[in-house]
Amino acid sequence: MESFFRTHKYLIEHLHPLVRRELMDEINWDDRLIGIKGSRGVGKTTFLLDYAREAFGADNRECLYVNLNHFYFTERTLMDFATEFSAKGGRVLLIDQVFKYSGWSKELRYCYEQLPDLRIVFSGSSVMRLKDDPDLAGKVVSYNLRGFSFREYLNMLSENHFPSYKFQDIIERHEEIAKEICTKVRPLDYFHNYLHHGFYPFFLEKRNFSENLLKTMNMMLEVDVLYIKQIEQTYLPKLRRLLYLLAISSPCSPNVSQLSKEIETSRATVMNYIKYLKDARLVNMLYPAGEDFPKKPAKIYMYNSNLMYPISPVDKVDIGVACETFFFNQVQKDNILHEGRKNAHFWVNDAYNFRIETNPKFKGSADMYYAVDELESGEGHVIPLWLFGFLY
Repeated sequence: MESFFRTHKYLIEHLHPLVRRELMDEINWDDRLIGIKGSRGVGKTTFLLDYAREAFGADNRECLYVNLNHFYFTERTLMDFATEFSAKGGRVLLIDQVFKYSGWSKELRYCYEQLPDLRIVFSGSSVMRLKDDPDLAGKVVSYNLRGFSFREYLNMLSENHFPSYKFQDIIERHEEIAKEICTKVRPLDYFHNYLHHGFYPFFLEKRNFSENLLKTMNMMLEVDVLYIKQIEQTYLPKLRRLLYLLAISSPCSPNVSQLSKEIETSRATVMNYIKYLKDARLVNMLYPAGEDFPKKPAKIYMYNSNLMYPISPVDKVDIGVACETFFFNQVQKDNILHEGRKNAHFWVNDAYNFRIETNPKFKGSADMYYAVDELESGEGHVIPLWLFGFLY
């Protein structure tokens, strides 16, 4: 265990997060079993370590970070490790890569029931269905860590500390909010860079972002989908082909029959695969109001605009589609989006019809709201698109 304490101390001392994630304040850290889910690459490990640094510091042995991918846990059970840690005064055990450990949910339940003085916070893939797990249902409280919002990206690069806003605040006060932000920074100078590479924190690493993102996407398929969903490796080429077909035609109304021919599998399997891609945060499914899976979605988008660029290196990404993808991705946190009515792209919270525009000089109508690219500030129903990146 001393080795883990040394590693914990080293990681905390060498942690330099450039932005504090807002999820830190949304979590009730007094809960005894907390799951932090998120897609690969969004910074779950950094988030756990940042909590340890902020709440305990590097030298406080009441908190310990461990990675269950460590070979040590091939011979030592998590139950025994947690019991020993608790007996030595441990209060908070931070567990990374929990799904790499066989029988993890049963052992977490044991710890929950047998170690009442120990709080456990664990990270896992967005594909995991924690609330449906019979061992954890009613015991675990789960949260979703997303990639950087445009607000977090802008704060980091411009060294500002802009707060987030509720969707309703932006609808009602966007002129005032945009004016206040634009007195300190020009968001449009950063926005299209964010669409290309701002969602995943690893854009800060000194590596080629597109190659790194392609590697991450393949890991999502190979580990987060195949491993967790227990799909045979031989089906990986079908999943990769399906993701490619969806990406190059995004946003599309999927022709399930054609897709089943393309990847040589049944229509039902195609729909299940699309659901797996959604769970892995690779695509988003947009439904008409009142409908949901397993019905066919009205449209499929990539989960965020960054994913669009490396998957189509030859064809230039359509900026209009990137803007629609951005709006869907950012607004879906704490809001409900359905297929738009009339000529709109999205129907938000059963109240607002939204159309995404890329020409700031367009002529709109009064019966619709507009989120507009290349617009610094708006008026009435016309709102700058970038401002919807301030929802978290």
